[in-house]
Amino acid sequence: MPLNEKVSGAYDGFEEKMKKAVAVLENDLRTVRAGRANPHVLDPITVPYYGVPTPLNQVANIQVPEAKMLVVTPWDKNLLKDIERAIQASDLGINPINDGQSLRLIFPSLTEERRRELTREVAKKGEEAKVSIRHIRREANDYYKDLEKAKEISEDLCFSMGTEIQKLTDQYIVKIDETIERKNAELMEI
Repeated sequence: MPLNEKVSGAYDGFEEKMKKAVAVLENDLRTVRAGRANPHVLDPITVPYYGVPTPLNQVANIQVPEAKMLVVTPWDKNLLKDIERAIQASDLGINPINDGQSLRLIFPSLTEERRRELTREVAKKGEEAKVSIRHIRREANDYYKDLEKAKEISEDLCFSMGTEIQKLTDQYIVKIDETIERKNAELMEI
């Protein structure tokens, strides 16, 4: 592999890892319940289906008819009780209303205390994502230093790649901060 490909290919690989870290954070934040109904809050819930724990969205239709309500309609009506139990056992803190055909989940407005608790949870997830980005930065710097030690790249190129990796790290840290700010604004919205 030519030298430039080795250096730039690795850089692209590290950037891809950072993108994935931000994507994981965004996916995690979807499951944090804000004041309005969001079908993604049900993503972690699984239901026993023929003895196999199956994600809720694979055994039922989830709709958002109103801003503060979700309607879960199982494709197999025999699952209704199992879905109801799974939702009650989850940490959503919502009691489903069973009408015999579907379950209605009405999301109450969040209390000020609960909002603050959720913003702390969001900040914690954001910090975990930043740590992940920093680990990728360290991995990249180690990679370029190893290339320099093996005399495959010059000291100048190693230094400039370290600078580029730091710029990339700063860029993704800003993206994480923006993602956290958006989620906190959504949580504090009344």
